[in-house]
Amino acid sequence: MVSTDGYYIGLMSGTSLDGIDAVIVDYGQKPIRLIASATRSLPIELRQTLLTLTQPGDNEIEQLGQADVQFSQLQAEIVNDLLLQSKLQPIHITAIGSHGQTIRHRPAGTTPFSLQIGDPNTLAELTGITVVADFRRRDLAAGGQGAPLVPAFHAELFASNDADRVILNVGGMANITLLSKNSSQPVIGYDTGPGNILIDSWIGRHRQQGFDQRGDWARSGQADPQLLALLLQLDYFDQAPPKSTGREQFNLDWIDQQLDKLPQQISAADVQATLTELTVCSITASILKQGLCDAEIYICGGGAHNDYLLERLQCLLDTFTITTTASLGLPADWVEACAFAWLAKRCLMQLPGNLPAVTGARGDRILGGIYPGSL
Repeated sequence: MVSTDGYYIGLMSGTSLDGIDAVIVDYGQKPIRLIASATRSLPIELRQTLLTLTQPGDNEIEQLGQADVQFSQLQAEIVNDLLLQSKLQPIHITAIGSHGQTIRHRPAGTTPFSLQIGDPNTLAELTGITVVADFRRRDLAAGGQGAPLVPAFHAELFASNDADRVILNVGGMANITLLSKNSSQPVIGYDTGPGNILIDSWIGRHRQQGFDQRGDWARSGQADPQLLALLLQLDYFDQAPPKSTGREQFNLDWIDQQLDKLPQQISAADVQATLTELTVCSITASILKQGLCDAEIYICGGGAHNDYLLERLQCLLDTFTITTTASLGLPADWVEACAFAWLAKRCLMQLPGNLPAVTGARGDRILGGIYPGSL
């Protein structure tokens, strides 16, 4: 009989604002065992509030306070549904690892900060389960970027002594983790730039769709060389890691500014193809900078379902083997949620959750605050 002491719940909602992913993971076994998984779309009104909060605006404190509680109430609903699905009780779960929803990520400047909402007090009260949350700010306090945090989990789960591996997460932002087969080499990980964020935003504006299914709309267009060159001039792409980014940089206003610089108007489909190519080119350049030529590339995140994006990646990285993390035993959709369950376990065990070589922090830090469940 598997000890239920190893059961953790992970909750993840990324910059795409498309929904909350939830998993129950058994960390009492090796390899880990995914017990149950589910996703819940964000209600339209809450999603719009969260989207508004990603940029400066009026009445922010009132909107933030309400969204903080509403988001955690939605988290509690999906946790309770997941328990019913798996026929488990709250007492069987050691803790919930809650990433929350990032509404502002500004790791640079004189007062760097990163803000994730989703009140862990409410979540603990409504589920009766201990919650670990607020994972990013301790790393920031130690001089780090507070992101990406998932490379530590990638290293724990996916590193191999037989091959160099690249774990590519294509969520709202895209980030890579480079795992050398030489275990003495440090893990390298950073945000390469936009993943799905611009692709989703553009199709949302023009076709009122949440995402470009299979990349079909992008495939129907043609990438515009002038626009792509303008987009790739952004300083972020040339910055050395550690680095991380978000909606603060990659948003529709930025796209509109670049479109205004073009001598002629291009079709919306061609813009979509160009934005897809921007994601592909920035990922490709980041991988090639590492001097790898025969690494295994494993993709996770929502971008793993964009057939056109994957085809373009394989075209530009033709010497690499590219597949999804499912071939390593963990489906692409659930990697990040599993990572935050793992980070909750690390916190409760009083073990560090960051990788200073990745985030730039001054050293290892235990990440997360603990909010006890029912007594």
